[in-house]
Amino acid sequence: MQLIDRDFLLTNEMGKKLFHDHAEKMPIIDFHCHLEPKEIYENKNYPNLTRIWINDGLFGDHYKWRLMRANGVPEALITGDGDEYEKLVAWAGTIEKAIGNPLYEWTHLELQRFFHITKPLTRDNAKEIWDTANKLLATDDFKPRSLIRNSNVKAVCTTDDPASDLKYHKLLKAEEKENGFKVLPAMRPDAAMAINDKDYQNYLGKLGEAAGVEITDFDSLTQAFEQRFEYFESMGGHLSDHGLNTFHYVAATPAELNEIVKKRLTGAALSDHEVAAYVTGLVKALMRLNKKFDWTMQYHINAIRNANKPMLAKIGPNTGFDSMGTQPDIADNMMQLFTDMQTEDNIPKTILYSLNPNDWMELATGMGDFYGDVKQKLQLGAAWWFNDTREGMQKQLETMAHQSLLANFVGMLTDSRSFLSYPRHEYFRRVLCDYIGGLSERGQVPEDEAYLGKIVEDISYNNAYNYFGFFK
Repeated sequence: MQLIDRDFLLTNEMGKKLFHDHAEKMPIIDFHCHLEPKEIYENKNYPNLTRIWINDGLFGDHYKWRLMRANGVPEALITGDGDEYEKLVAWAGTIEKAIGNPLYEWTHLELQRFFHITKPLTRDNAKEIWDTANKLLATDDFKPRSLIRNSNVKAVCTTDDPASDLKYHKLLKAEEKENGFKVLPAMRPDAAMAINDKDYQNYLGKLGEAAGVEITDFDSLTQAFEQRFEYFESMGGHLSDHGLNTFHYVAATPAELNEIVKKRLTGAALSDHEVAAYVTGLVKALMRLNKKFDWTMQYHINAIRNANKPMLAKIGPNTGFDSMGTQPDIADNMMQLFTDMQTEDNIPKTILYSLNPNDWMELATGMGDFYGDVKQKLQLGAAWWFNDTREGMQKQLETMAHQSLLANFVGMLTDSRSFLSYPRHEYFRRVLCDYIGGLSERGQVPEDEAYLGKIVEDISYNNAYNYFGFFK
């Protein structure tokens, strides 16, 4: 069997029909990624395959970096200033050993879809692939905007700090018609959550300046966030995203929250209880704002970040030293949050992702307690990060199907820093079609291509189009 052949991942006839006649043609809404709006706006060619595929300084694909470290590649050939061709050779040597890892499949899927290279990447043919790819990268079709447009992407949601001036979003908004796609901001207020961080006070000053609000307590912090919601919405924003690596639900009164912020602004450190009360209070305030503005709130939970402290000090965060979290009661704490917020009818549209799949069943069953007034108001998010595998995707689809309505699911996202990551949507759609095709093959659903094809098209694109409201 050819590597990444026409029926890659498709093991049944209905699945093949569903993919080739339905999923394959659908556009993409990439509602969560880490692309830089500045790079999209400047629209410059990448000088070589390493710079677009492996690293451009400390910006790049840390999925790859982790595997290269596992293969003993020196850091100079990963995130350092080593020779860029030798970095590709090091990646080729790594990928030769990565059978069974999704990166093996993604790597070859990207080589095929963008560069029309069907050979497996090896150290022996790395120079040939380098030369072929670099010639194409010098053309207009390989500038960032062309890569997005040619991947049939209709909307890209970046990840943006609430204090951002969204300069490049504003510039790109003026060129939407010419580009053929939207680039929209999604608010990620992690820095405001990190109240015990050494930079917290400076950050509140920055946030307050952006909002035109002097932040002196929790009430004024909430006022500043409301202004930023207004500004993000003026730039087309309809999403917020929240990294809750751990979460402990602790209710607090408005007066207590004001005192916690005032105490921290004096430079005093807070107890774990005070931090948990503040995070809970801020999440609640943001839930109210998401509901008020009719946004969708995404939670990424249960992750261990920056476990390798010497490497954190040396090259910084988001460089491949994160792993699955192990807080066993995090889903229970999330459900306590939703129970409380339901009493004031302030649960917005919500997507729940956990890096630990042990949480998925509790999240999927728990979210069913809070449905109402919006189709699939709460969703179990796509298999995230380390779960981004065929098996992980299938488990997420099964959990969503077993405990809710799979046909309402908003589908896949790239969660990526690379313009070459859009084949991940194809990968997901193949898994989706194979799963639904298998249900048909076993007689669990009708052998009705039109009926099942509509569901596949909805999950691939239509549900996201309707759920997020990007095209109102």
